[in-house]
Amino acid sequence: MLTAAPYLRTRRPSPTTAEFIVSTLPPLTLPLRIALAAIYFLRLVLALGVLLLLYSAWAQSPYASTATPINSTALMPPSYTPLDSATIDSTGTYLAGGGGNSSTDASYSFLSFAYIQQALHTLLRSRIGVLCSSLTASLPPWVLIPSCVFMLYLLSLRIGAEERLLVLRGLGIQTSSSSSTIFGSLKTRFIPTDKIQDVFINEVFRGFEVRHVLVVIVEGEEHVVVVFPKLLPRPRILEKVWRGVRECLYEYDGGPTADGKL
Repeated sequence: MLTAAPYLRTRRPSPTTAEFIVSTLPPLTLPLRIALAAIYFLRLVLALGVLLLLYSAWAQSPYASTATPINSTALMPPSYTPLDSATIDSTGTYLAGGGGNSSTDASYSFLSFAYIQQALHTLLRSRIGVLCSSLTASLPPWVLIPSCVFMLYLLSLRIGAEERLLVLRGLGIQTSSSSSTIFGSLKTRFIPTDKIQDVFINEVFRGFEVRHVLVVIVEGEEHVVVVFPKLLPRPRILEKVWRGVRECLYEYDGGPTADGKL
């Protein structure tokens, strides 16, 4: 399977640094890497197909007729003709300013917007393009456009989720949470040590279910900071993280003290 139940990985680069990673993505073995690469490649192909549907709908709309016409002769790939004798001196050295086309002109022609538009029009005349054109012609825009946008969103969803807690003694803690899509950035927050009042495990209601969460009380803030808010791991994992945080921040292992208190 591509995902698993939330599990804990711990990294300790030094005695004063600890990183706790809760993830739903299993360890990246070679078969899993191949499967993920195949899935993301298939998603890319499907996303390009959806974009082709949207371009086909735009090409059939009245707005496309108002666009600037394309000069097909100007969009042909540059041809390189043999150098004539006027561009070569007696020693066989090529003289600048001859009749040959430069690589800059070639890259400009291939990367220009007009050339890309011409390539898309050529693609629409292929079998796949004709199929997309017939499909877009049979669907109204108010059905096609939201469906394509929703499909692109589904194709951009990330496989698995990961949340991290980095503890630095004398500095503070940093929480990180991966985005739900592959285009989203990592959400991080750093809390200095002098702002941390307490770290403990609390019980909360989630619908009709009681869940355990690891929370941080920050000085000057009305609400607590919930660690691993998306995955909400099991209490056994939270207890390991809680003991590791207190041990790294305060050199305290989380066990009972001399008076029997936690």
